[in-house]
Parts: sequence; C-alpha cells; structure tokens
Amino acid sequence: MSDQSLLLQQRVKENIEHGRTMQITAGNSKTFYAHEITGEALSVKEHSGVVHYEPTELVISARCGSRLQAIESILAEQNQMLAFEPPTFSEHTTLGGCIAAGLSGPRRPFAGAARDATLGISMINGNGEILKFGGEVMKNVAGYDVSRLLVGSMGTLGIILDVSLKVLPRPEVEMTSCFELTERASISRVNKICAQAYPVSATCYDGKQLYVRLSGTESGVTKAQNMLGGELLENDSDFWTSINNQSHPFFSSKKRIWRLSLKPATPPLELLGEQLIEWRAGQRWLASDQAPDIIRETIDKHGGHATIFKNSEENDLVFHPISGKLHELHMNVKLAMDPHCLFNPYRMYEGF
Repeated sequence: MSDQSLLLQQRVKENIEHGRTMQITAGNSKTFYAHEITGEALSVKEHSGVVHYEPTELVISARCGSRLQAIESILAEQNQMLAFEPPTFSEHTTLGGCIAAGLSGPRRPFAGAARDATLGISMINGNGEILKFGGEVMKNVAGYDVSRLLVGSMGTLGIILDVSLKVLPRPEVEMTSCFELTERASISRVNKICAQAYPVSATCYDGKQLYVRLSGTESGVTKAQNMLGGELLENDSDFWTSINNQSHPFFSSKKRIWRLSLKPATPPLELLGEQLIEWRAGQRWLASDQAPDIIRETIDKHGGHATIFKNSEENDLVFHPISGKLHELHMNVKLAMDPHCLFNPYRMYEGF
C-alpha cells in the first residue's frame, strides 16, 4: 500500500469525523461534464505511476493520478493500446478520471467499452476503508464485480486508487473509406457494412460524409477496403484523433451538446440542430438550443437516453432522468458505498 493511498485514506477519515463533503480532483480535464459540485477539494494527482505491466499478459495496472498520455506511451512502446480508445481532453487527463467518467472513443462498439476493459480496482469507500475488487486476469471469481460498477460513477461512490486494465495489440494498419451520403442513407449503409465480415474499428457521419475505419493486418485491410470501395481518406489518424479528443469543429459549438444513445438502426431524429453520428449510428451527438424536455421526449420514444455532455445551463438535468425502482437501486448502491454522502455530491443526480 503506497504512502499516498494512506494519506488519502486519512483525509477521508478526517472528513467523515467533521462531516465535510469532498470533490475529488486530479487533471480537471472534464470539469465541463456533469453538474458542478461543492466540498473540500481532494487531489489524487500525486498518487501516480505504473504498478505492474507485463506486455505478454496484456494487462497494465496503474495508479489513479497517472497521466493517460503517459500510460498510452508506455503501451505504444510495446505496440499495444487501450482498446476502448479513451478521449484525452488535455495533457493533464488522468487514468482515474478516465475510468470514473467511463468515456470510450470511436473503437468502443467493436473492441468494448471502458467497463469491459476494467479487470480490477482498489478504492477508498465512504467509511474510509481501502477495498480491492477484481484482479489482473480476464476471469476471476472475486465476488461481486464492483470494479466495473465504479466505471462511469463520476467519483460518487468512492476514490479510485489503482486500476487494472486489459490491453490489446495495436493493429498493423488502418485505412478509412469515405462515402458521400445523406443521413438516412448513411445509417442504412453503416449498419449493412457492420453486419458483414469487414474489420471495422470506427464509423462517423458528419452530415455530409460517412467515414468507415478498417483495422487489422495489411493484407486483410487492403482486401476489405477494395471490396468496400469509397474514397480513401488521407491522414485519417488526424481525423479520428479529432473525433476521439473532441477537437473536431463540431464540438466547438456554444449550444448544448447532447450525447444521445440509441439503437443503431434508429432512423434520423426529428430534432433541431447539427449532428455527428458515431458507433455504427448508436451514438449521436447533437448541438442544439431546442428545449431539453422535447429532446428527451423524442429519445424516450426511441428507447434511448440523452445526456447533456457540454454547455449545460444552470437548472439543466445533465443525465437522463431516473425514477421509481431504478432511482431506488441507485440510492441503495450510493448509501452502501458512501453512507455519509461524502464524495462528489450532486455530480450526477440530486442526492448523489
């Protein structure tokens, strides 16, 4: 157990004793996301460094304050990568923040999400206890899979200390084919492509063109691209980096930027604003000034959910509303992990 983890544990115990809430901080690259929180700032950025990495095991374990760019550089030296392609919003983005936010990049539908790559986590809970869940193997029987429960919890359940993640070899080559299509034709085309045996690793529609990235061996990707057709995109890695890290011009909008999660075959939505469509049409970004109630009502009709990802206003409900048994389940989990409601209050919903 590191000295930093013990210092963090001591701070948590002191705050329990004095009844003080805490906002967990590190790289602060995602302060735009979710509700603004109050409480005593508790920085975890000094708790950093790789704990264990053996390339042949395809697993890396690192502390929460480790910079994401540093982790990816270490993996790149061994021609490996984090398969869920986490976004790097700044050079200060940390591994712990990446896991707490649970965000995944363009490769997510084809290689799994951040939650799928998480094998184990050690944490400090709301009683000031240091607990460990999962491990460093693909399959384990270490009780409830609490480690994956923490992914995407926005720091509301406890302080993530260390994370063990599955990694994958980097593809030998990648190519991107472009097709000039309407939105409706793009949704249809991308679903047909992904239903076949093409080595697809990302898709995106920007309102004018559909982009389909192929990844794998040189011979396999070249053969697939010849069959798929379309115009080859030059410098395609720059394009996908702009989508992944949200430096693409779409994300510079001052309007609310919504993250809409839907079934991939959902037809075009009758909503006002500009869209960017990813994940074989399962994730649709919307920049719009349309009323949140109208947007959520439309998404509900299609069985999806809607999150205000950026530029939320003061009284906006950022995450999709929950009620009834689902709300009760969320509260029960929160109180089991953080009975004093110390961590990141109101980051996601009122009460937690």
